[in-house]
Amino acid sequence: MSKRDYYDVLGVDKNAGKDEIKKAYRKLARKYHPDVNKDKDAPEKFKEVKEAYETLSDPQKKAHYDQFGHTDPNQGFGGQGFGGADFGGFGDIFDMFFGGGGRQRDPNAPQQGSDLQYTMTLEFEEAAFGKETDIEVPKEEECKTCHGSGAKPGTKPETCSHCHGSGQLNVEQTTPFGRVVNRRVCNYCHGTGKIIKNKCATCGGTGKVKKRRKIHVTIPEGIDDGQQIRLSGQGEPGVNGGPAGDLYVVFRVKAHKFFERDGDDIHIDIPLNFAQVTLGDEIEVPTLRGKVKLKIPAGTQTGTHFRLKGKGIKNVRGYGQGDQHVTVKVVTPKNLSDEERELYKKLADLSGKPLDDANNDTFFSKVKRAFKAE
Repeated sequence: MSKRDYYDVLGVDKNAGKDEIKKAYRKLARKYHPDVNKDKDAPEKFKEVKEAYETLSDPQKKAHYDQFGHTDPNQGFGGQGFGGADFGGFGDIFDMFFGGGGRQRDPNAPQQGSDLQYTMTLEFEEAAFGKETDIEVPKEEECKTCHGSGAKPGTKPETCSHCHGSGQLNVEQTTPFGRVVNRRVCNYCHGTGKIIKNKCATCGGTGKVKKRRKIHVTIPEGIDDGQQIRLSGQGEPGVNGGPAGDLYVVFRVKAHKFFERDGDDIHIDIPLNFAQVTLGDEIEVPTLRGKVKLKIPAGTQTGTHFRLKGKGIKNVRGYGQGDQHVTVKVVTPKNLSDEERELYKKLADLSGKPLDDANNDTFFSKVKRAFKAE
């Protein structure tokens, strides 16, 4: 299935600016986050939104996408390189002429082990502050019974008599160009160059066994959803004395009840009543590091933003600290007491009369008197 246009995914115009793209991403990411949206297609939609944002928020990637779309200009016909394209069997003919020499390898040469990937889910605070923990990863280890040879103790592998230890066979074929030699992986030893007649009972002749291994992981402060860390040498063991592969730990961060993350900044909506924004107030705002006091000026409008500098998340690469952004949301009361209803009626009467400029009696001073009335 072909990928959707990134601009369509985020629902923005191709001329959209960085702030508009970020705003659209935040809205959709919150909507489709698997911890919030339990629809079966939510994880795939969340992944699609994140992929679109990662491309369009990066100027270089965005310019590349605007020019080439999802097509990679460095690849050849139909998205494949020349060597991988299907030209009706000509790839095999090229292999015949050149003998596959470019891919020939020594089966006994040291080879690096395969990389592994582990997905870890974190709470919002754990990602913000980091932590140390142990994980168990299923991985292959050298069989201790045969010491990795795959052969029964007291025996050892024999050199393959078909390929003479090379791991490859020369196969003659007749083509329109004449008889040519094609080099293929030996189907007797499967490219290992060795035959194990008496297999180790523990590993079944593979020389490796699967075990769960405990690995200590240090999660850095500020890690974000979708980011990963690499643990060098913690992947699958190497072959023939080669180095081990690496372990990549990919993080998934749960959504917070009221905080919303945007890079190193966090956002929070604070509900205030009419009296607080009209008369002004000093409130306590929750942050990741405890409550702080915030002064709300008289006459504050709904949607007003306040910035708490340095109250965000530490940059995972050590580039400073984010901020916390507080947005005021005025809550309209629904169930009023008789006394509250009477006060609001007085306020409505006051607001309907012209201001007395002679006495310098402002609207807000009248509001204060109304709320102080017994």
